[in-house]
This record gives sequence, structure tokens and C-alpha cells, in this order.
Amino acid sequence: MASIIHLSKLHILILLVFCSCFLHNTYVTSVTLSLDTDKQTLIYMKSQTITQPPDALATWDPNTSPCNWTRVSCGDHGQRVVDVDLSGLGISGPVNPHIGNLSFLRTLQLQENQFQGIIPEAITNLLRLRILNVSFNSIQGAIPANISRCMKLRIVDFMQNKLSGSIPEDLTLLVNLQILNLAGNHLSGSIPPSIGNLSSLLTLKLGTNTLSGPIPGDLSRLVNLKNLDLTINNLTGIVPPSIYNMSSLETLAVAANDLGGDIPYNVGDTLPNLQIFNFCINKFTGTIPGSLHNLTNIRGIRMAHNRLHGTVPPGLGNLPELEMYNIGYNNIVSSQGEGLGFLNSLANSTKLDFLAIDGNGFDGAIPEFIGNLSKKLRMLYMGSNQIFGIIPPSIMQLQGLALLNLSFNSISGEIPSEVGQLEGLQELVLGKNRLTSNIPNSLGNLRKLGKIDLSSNELEGSIPTCFKAFEGLTYMDLSMNKLNGSIPSEVLDLPSLTTILNLSSNSLTGSLPEDIGNLERVVTIDLSNNRLSGNIPNSIKKCKSLEQLIISENSLSGNIPNGLGELNGLTTLDLSSNELSGSIPLNLQNLKDLQFLNLSFNNLEGNVPSNGIFLNLTKVHVEGNPKLCYESKCRRSDTNKLVMILGAATASVLLVLISIALFFYFRRTAAKATNTSSDSYKGKHYMVTYDQLRTATRNFHEDSLIGRGSFGSVYKGCLDLEGQPQEIAVKTLDMETTGSIPSFLAECAALRHLRHRNLVKLITSCSSLNHKNNEFLSLVYEYMKNGSLEKWIGNGMSLMDRLNVVIDVACGLSYLHHESVVAPVVHCDLKPSNVLLDEDLTAKIGDFGLARMLIDKDQSFSSAHVLKGSMGYIPPEYGMGAKPSTKGDVYSYGIMLIEIFTGKSPTDEMFVGGLSLKTWVQSAFPDNLDQVLDPNMHKEPDEFCSDSESMSFKVQLDCLTTLIGVALSCTNDSPEGRTTITEALRKLKCVRDMFQKHHPSIKVEC
Repeated sequence: MASIIHLSKLHILILLVFCSCFLHNTYVTSVTLSLDTDKQTLIYMKSQTITQPPDALATWDPNTSPCNWTRVSCGDHGQRVVDVDLSGLGISGPVNPHIGNLSFLRTLQLQENQFQGIIPEAITNLLRLRILNVSFNSIQGAIPANISRCMKLRIVDFMQNKLSGSIPEDLTLLVNLQILNLAGNHLSGSIPPSIGNLSSLLTLKLGTNTLSGPIPGDLSRLVNLKNLDLTINNLTGIVPPSIYNMSSLETLAVAANDLGGDIPYNVGDTLPNLQIFNFCINKFTGTIPGSLHNLTNIRGIRMAHNRLHGTVPPGLGNLPELEMYNIGYNNIVSSQGEGLGFLNSLANSTKLDFLAIDGNGFDGAIPEFIGNLSKKLRMLYMGSNQIFGIIPPSIMQLQGLALLNLSFNSISGEIPSEVGQLEGLQELVLGKNRLTSNIPNSLGNLRKLGKIDLSSNELEGSIPTCFKAFEGLTYMDLSMNKLNGSIPSEVLDLPSLTTILNLSSNSLTGSLPEDIGNLERVVTIDLSNNRLSGNIPNSIKKCKSLEQLIISENSLSGNIPNGLGELNGLTTLDLSSNELSGSIPLNLQNLKDLQFLNLSFNNLEGNVPSNGIFLNLTKVHVEGNPKLCYESKCRRSDTNKLVMILGAATASVLLVLISIALFFYFRRTAAKATNTSSDSYKGKHYMVTYDQLRTATRNFHEDSLIGRGSFGSVYKGCLDLEGQPQEIAVKTLDMETTGSIPSFLAECAALRHLRHRNLVKLITSCSSLNHKNNEFLSLVYEYMKNGSLEKWIGNGMSLMDRLNVVIDVACGLSYLHHESVVAPVVHCDLKPSNVLLDEDLTAKIGDFGLARMLIDKDQSFSSAHVLKGSMGYIPPEYGMGAKPSTKGDVYSYGIMLIEIFTGKSPTDEMFVGGLSLKTWVQSAFPDNLDQVLDPNMHKEPDEFCSDSESMSFKVQLDCLTTLIGVALSCTNDSPEGRTTITEALRKLKCVRDMFQKHHPSIKVEC
């Protein structure tokens, strides 16, 4: 019996060993098949991939185990592939969907390639995946909605791709996620509040997208979060107060959004671990939080371009780790009597790399201790303040400087030669100051310089020849100084110049060197307003990158070189006010990109070309060349010339006699008008100072800006007049813009005797010195609450509103042309942006900066030889040298009338070639007029009618046909063929009468 039992045990043991061996062989076979599947997937992916370098995946051999390949890792027992790293191999094309077969994959790194297409859905099959990095590619489409299947994900990095759509809610189900980086894509929509559920999150980066809406307060539930980056989006509202209590935060960045509100003063106390604080480019208010200066480990404080005020709080000396301090473009001022003394505290910040205090109200001199700042300081921005005094020689101690910007201050004295010892300097910007004396030769030591701007100072002497050492210079602006002598050939031997060479508004003499052709890569050359003479060298044709060439207001002579016609990229060519002779080169009409050509006031002769840019007379200025003519007008017989000479002589004598008579007549009339005017407006001319206007406009703050024009800016303000606060519009003149002072004087002269309900009222003017002791000129107008007509066109303006506006403008224009006290006034720049609307939508003509008084209907008092008006509204005869006239205003009015009722601007991009706003409407008039009218005018039910009846479409169209007919009669190419403004006004009133039959409550005054 015992032997039987022993035998049974033996059989059982043998059976167990056999089963064990069988099972072991089966498992090995299974593992081999799975690893082989991984190998086949990777080999297939390699066959579809081109890498840089090409042999980067050379070890991926089908005859070896993938566990031995580069960029591949297997698990502990070598049973499956768990890590794949294809980063930085320059791979292009789509991500291979076969990657979803690597079912044991834990890490997938595809960053820094050129992958395109979408993220394949197959990636969501990788259920063991912990790290997914496809950053720095060109992946498009949406984030896979079912990515939540990869529940073990800890890092998702999609940074710098082209992903679009919203952030999927599924992402917020990845509860193990520690890093979520979606920055640098095209994501839109709001930030899902449910991101607050990702309790393990350490880093959240959503910057550089188009996300909108508020910042969810739920983000404050991320108690472990260290880095929060929401920069460069469209986020609005305030930063939720709970965010400021996330004590774990090391980086808080919300720059470049539309956020506002005060920054809590104790933010440094509630965020004690903060190292990066970036609130730039928003609308934050209040003062600089002083508690930030208590954070001894903070590396970056950035609050530029906000609305902060007050002074720099104490404590800057407590920041030994500080690398960046940027408070530029706020309303920060110096403490009383301190000036720039606060900078001394930053001497303890030995790691400081970037310092910006520009665009504020700091005053005082640059202290000598500036040289004690960090030797690592690379960027120093101090421009656009109220800094005066000299540049201290100690600046040379900042040997790490790559950029020095002190522009837009009142710094005086010489440029210290010690600046030349800053050999690492790449940008030197000292423009818009009061620097004097010569440019030091020591600047030639700055061999790394890429940009030099010394413009708008009082520098004298010649341009140093040592500038030839600037081997990498791309930008040079020495304009608006007192430099003399010739242009050194060394300055023109800088092939690195690519952006601009601006030597305008100096006293440079001599000829243009042939070496100008060496500037083959420069985009803009401006040598205007100097005393240059001689010919324009034909070598200029070598400047193949040139887009703007401005050499007006010199004494250049000879022919216009044909080589200019070979500069195919030229958009602006201004050779006006020289002594050039000969004919206009025909090849200029081949320059397809040319948008502005000014050859006026030279001695040119012959035919004006008739093709290319010359087809559009608003872009070409040839006035002041008496020997130039258009085609058949050039053919004159000697007899006709003699008749013309005799006729001109006779006319001159008569003109002198008439002028003398008119002089005495107008002087007497003007005296009477002045007496009457002074009686009528006695006590209404207010005296205002610069300081009053500065206070009224909140220091001419950007928020008060309501418009910019050719000669300056307009700010909204509130001024106390006769004990009552009154809203005003302050037009400030840019004194550095050519023509601004004549514009100011013209506007004052034009408005001095003008009073009409459809003209903007001039309250007073101010001529003073500003806080930088620069000349300040401004005009103070009544404030028009509804802004300019330009912004109303096509934006909710009813047909009747439009009709009332054009009648208002015609009333004002009729007054200027026919009822002005002293003499007829030509506005010269009538367009929608110069028509303003009050709170009742009453239209008033404004901006008389180009206005001219006439001694008769067509003869201007002005002798200024410049084209008057704005692109699209200028009558064709002005481009041929005709002087301003009332007929010119009528043309501009007609174009504006068409614009108001079609909703199309004359500069709309659809108007190319021979098609213009006028010709477009002419082609539809009258039968197809409904095809060009603004369709919004036909979407206003019951606008003109009582409850029981409505105005038929046909009646509207008949009235609009009459309106457009008036507009076309105003825009006849021939001045003689145009209607008068009084006749146009009469017809427009008839149209309104027709409307009033259907809506009798509508009234208007004129």
C-alpha cells in the first residue's frame, strides 16, 4: 500500500513539473509575441520617418531587440517597450497612429519636431501613459476629447503648436496630472472652472492663446500649484481675490490681458513663495504693492503698461535674487525731492539683468551712483520721463549693458565719451533730448551696435567717420539735429543697414556719394530737409530692398535717374522741393508697389506718364513744375505762347490793382466784424494754462486719448469754465511734425470769425511750455459725445439719421463758402473723421488745420505748395497743381455723401485698378442702385411711419436715387461741371421733405 502511495506521489510530481514547463513555454511565447508587436510598430514608424541627422535611428534593427535601441526603453524584465523619445529629430508629417499599438508605453516624447496634422485618437489607447510631450511642433485641430482614458497621465505638454477649439472638460478628469502646458496655441473659449479639480497640479500654463472671459476663482483650489501662467489671452475682469491666497505659488503671470482692479498691497505677504510676478500690459490700478519688496527670493517683478500711480515703495534693497524689475509706462512719480534716488537701493540686487522705469513721471538727474548697479545689467530703459541734467560718466561702469534707452527726456550736455567703453552695447537710444556738442568719436568702439538713435537733439559738427566700425548696424537715426558737413562715404559703406538710415532735418551739404548703392538691404532712406546738391547717383538702383526713399527739400539737380524705376519694392518716393530737371522717367510707371510719388516743385518738363501710379492722381504730386503737362496740353504754338504771355502780364497788372482795392476793403470789413464778434462773444474767450490742460486730461493719459491725426493728438478732458465743469476736447500739436505749426495757425485763423451750429466750437487756445520745457500748442474745443461720423457709418445709423447728417454738413459748408464774415473759407479736408456728432447726433464740421480763406471764389491767400486733403477725398485737379477752391470741398462732400449711404470707404480694399467708390456707384446708377446701397437701411421697419402704415421700399429707393444723384453731381471730374453746395443743400432738403410727409415729427435746423 505504501508503494502504491509513493508511486501516486511520484506521478503527481511529474505531472506538476510537466504542467509547469508547459505553462512557462506558453508565457514565453506570449511575451515574445508582444515584444515583437512593439518592434514591428516601431520599425514601421521608422520606415515612414525622415530624421535629422538621417542615421539618428540607425540602431533600430529588425534583427535585434527594441530594448537595445537608442531612444527606446523597455520595462524591468525587458518584456515590453515603455519609453519612446523622438524629440529634436526634425521629423515632419503627421504623428503615426500606429503608435497606439505600444500599449505598455509610459513616456512618449515627440517635442521639437515638425509634426503636422492632428493628434491621432489612437494615442488615447495608451492607458499606461504618464508623460505625453508633443510641444514645439505644428499640430492642428482639437485636443482629443477622450484623452481622459489615459488616467495615469502626469504630464501633458502641447505647448507651441496650432491647436484650436476649447479646452475639453475631459482634461479635467486626469486627477493624477501634475503639469498641464497648453501655451502657445490657438485655443479659445473660457477656462473651465473644473480645472480646479486637478488637485495634484503643480504647473498650469495656458498663455498665448485666445482664451476669454474671467479667471475662474476655482483655480484657487489647486493647493499644490506652483506655476500659474495665463499671459497673452483675452481674459477680462479682476484677478479673483482667492488667487492671491494661493501660498504655494512661485510664478503668477497674467500679463497681456484685459484685467483690471487694484493689486492688493499685501500680495507679498499672502504669496510668500513668489519668485515671478508678471502683471504687465493690463489695466491694473492702485499703487505698487510694497510687500513685493519683502520677498527676498523674488526674481522678477513686472507691472509695466498699467495704470499704477504713486511712488516706488521702500524696500528695493531687500531683493538679492532680483533679475528683472519692470514698472514702465504707468503713472509712477518720484517721491518729493528724491528724484531717482530709489535706484540706489537696487545696488544690492547683484543679479539684476533688466531694469525699466520708462514712460512714467520720474524727474531729477541721473545720479552718479547709477554705475553701482549690477554689473550683469543688460537692459536699462529710462526713456519718456522728466529726467534732466547730464549723462553721468559713471555709466561706463555698467559693462554688461546691451541696451541703453534714455530717449524722450530733457537730458542736456554732451554725450560722454565714456559711453564708448560700453563695448557690449547693441542699442543706444538717446533721441528726443537736448544733447549738444559733437558726436564723440569714442562711439566707434561700439562694434556690436545694432541700433543708434540720436535724433531730435541739438548735436553739431560732422557725422563721425568712425561709424564705419558698426559692422552689425541695422538702424541709424541722426535726424533733427544741427549736423553739418558732407555725408561720409563710411556711413554709406554699412551693408548691414536693413531698417532705416535717417539723416533728415540737419544742415548736411555736398553731393550724394556713389557709395549710397552699397546700402543694398536697407528699407528706408530719409535725407530730406538738408542742403544736399548735385545729381542723384544712378548707383541708387543697387538698393534693391528699398521701400521708402525721401530726399525732398534739398538742392539736388540734374535728371531723375532711370535706375529708380528698377527698385521694384518702392512704395514711397519723395523728391519734391529740389532743382531736378528733365523729364519724368517712364519706367516709374512700372513700379507696381508704389503708393506715393511726390515730384512737386522742381524744374521737370515734358509729358506726365499716363500709366501705373499715374492713373491715380491722388497718389501723384507734380504741382510746381510749370513745364510739365498732360498729353495734348503740351502742344502749344508760338503764337499761343505769345498770347498767353501778354494775357498773363495784363492779368498780373489787373490782379495787383484788384488786390490793393480788396486789401483796404477787407481790412475795413474785418475791423467791423471784429468789433461785432468781440461784442457778441465778450467774456467767452477763456485763458487756460498748460498745467490746467494737463490736469483736465489726467496728464494726457492714454485713457483720455480719443483720436490721432496728421499733426497731433486729441484728448478728452474736463475743465472748470466760469465755475462750471465742462467736457472739452484738447487738440495737442506734435511740434516735431512738419507742418504742425502752419496747421495750428491756419485753424486759429479760420475759426477766429466763424460761428455756426454746424461747425465745432473753438473755446480757446494755449501756447506755453510743457513739463519738459518744450513748446506746447493746443486748441480747446467743445467735446462731441458721439465722436466722429467715421465710426457711425455702417454701425447702426438709420437712413433718417444719415440724411440729417448730410444736411447738417451741407449747412456748415454753405456757411463757409458763402456766408463767412471776412472771406469764403475752403475746408480742404472734408471727410467722415472730420465730422463730429453731438449727443443729439447733430453733425459739426471740425479740424480746420488745412483750411484756407479765399480772396475770390477760386484764388487762395495761401502760398503753401502742398497737396490738401486725405486719400480718397482729394479732387483730381489738386493732384495737377490746382489751388484749393470751394469746388474742391464740394467734391470731397460728394465722396463722403456716397460713403454714408453705401457704407463703403473710398479706400476700401475692393477699389483697385480703375475701380473707385465713385465709378462703382456710377455703374449701378440709377437702375441697380439697390445693389450698392448699405443694406442696413432696408432693415428698419416702421422707421418713417405711423403704426398703421409703412413707407414703401420704392419711395425709399426713389429718395435715395435723388440723394446719390446729388452726390454724383458733386463729384464731376471737372470743377466747372460740379453743382454748388447751396444747390446740393436745396435738393437734399427736398428729399427730407418727402420723408417728412410720412413722418412729420422729424425736424431739423440750418
